[in-house]
Order: sequence, then C-alpha cells, then structure tokens
Amino acid sequence: MQKVVLIRHGESIWNHENRFTGWTDVDLSEEGYQQAKRAGQILKKYDYNFDAGFTSVLKRSIKTLHFILEELDHLWIPVQKSWRLNERFYGALQGDNKDEAIAKYGIQQVQKWRRDPNEYPPAITKEDDRYPGRDLRYKNLTEREIPLTENLTETIDRVLPFWNEFIVPAIKQNQKVIICGHGNSLRALIKYMDNLSDEDVTKLEIPTAVPWIYELDEGLNRIRHYYLE
Repeated sequence: MQKVVLIRHGESIWNHENRFTGWTDVDLSEEGYQQAKRAGQILKKYDYNFDAGFTSVLKRSIKTLHFILEELDHLWIPVQKSWRLNERFYGALQGDNKDEAIAKYGIQQVQKWRRDPNEYPPAITKEDDRYPGRDLRYKNLTEREIPLTENLTETIDRVLPFWNEFIVPAIKQNQKVIICGHGNSLRALIKYMDNLSDEDVTKLEIPTAVPWIYELDEGLNRIRHYYLE
C-alpha cells in the first residue's frame, strides 16, 4: 500500500477577500501562513515523511509546501513545480469579488462558472494585463497552452499528463509523495482518482491546508481516503 498526500494551499489574501484568483499570483494571508504550519505539525504528529514534493508555480502553493516541509525538517527533498498544477484559469472573473459577481450575474450562473466542468467563465483577451503570456514563468508554453479562460474539464486535461508523467513514476518507485495544489487542480485529481461524475465533482469542497490522504493499492487504485486533522 502507498500513501499519497494532497493538500490545498493555505488561505490566500484573495481567499480572505472572497475574490476569484485563478492564475493571479496572490500571496498567503497571515492565516494562510499559520494554516500551512499547522498542516506540517499535523503531518509530523502522525510521523509522515516525504521523498518528493510537487506544487504549482504560484507562490501561495509554493509557500504552503515550504512551510509544511519546514515543520517536518524536510526542506532538503526535491520539489518539482509545474504550471499544470496551477489553479483553474478564471478568465475575466479573476480579481472580482464573488458576492459582487453573484449580484451582477446571478447565483446560478456564478455557480455554473465555478463548478460545472463544462462551463467557461468570461474570457480575457491577449491585451489584458492578466494574460499569462505576459508572465515570464509561462514563456515556454505554446500559445495553445496559455488560456484566456478555462473550464474544469480543461483543468483535468492539463493536470492528468503531469500526474501520469511525473507523479505516478515516483509513487511506483515507492517514493512518499506530497502534492500541494489548488482547489480546482486537486478537484481534477480527485475526480480522476475517485471516478467522480460531473454532478458529484460540483459538490466537492476542499478546505485550505488540511492534508487529504489517499491509500492506494499496487495498481494505484484507491483503497480509501480521509482528512488528517
């Protein structure tokens, strides 16, 4: 049996302000820093240790993993960062307050944008300051890989190749793995690992900075999963 730890980053400043964040590189809030440290302390309490870490290229996820590993005295392990583990790209909603968006568009439409796997938020243009093609960290991406908007299905389509190419081989080599991601990049993995329907995944809520443990058999099929608190 192998154990894999998934964890969403700690509360960000925009989480605290109830804003759509997406690929905007927002830092952790003070509470987010404390959540990350507590997550590390919980993992330490249960004697978890890791051989490899994986995270997105966004600082709220990178820093959360850093503080967890610091609590475990594991800062020395290799950590691989990839844009494929980024949060879903929320297009023109990025930076908008969620309550204001509900007042403007209606709660049903906003919920579709947030949860329906096939629903696209309003797109930005390449002239928009939020266009990722302006960011150096994405300079090696093709134009097709740089989103103007993104639904959950497309998030799944970019997360799974990274899972299969990098994370699965590490698990098969009996490495103990921790994956620090975002609400929707983790939702994409969980949908795949639990074979969730589109309807079920819309109901899935993932708290910030609470370790989610997957126990997998030799074929990497789920035996069970649970939060560690």
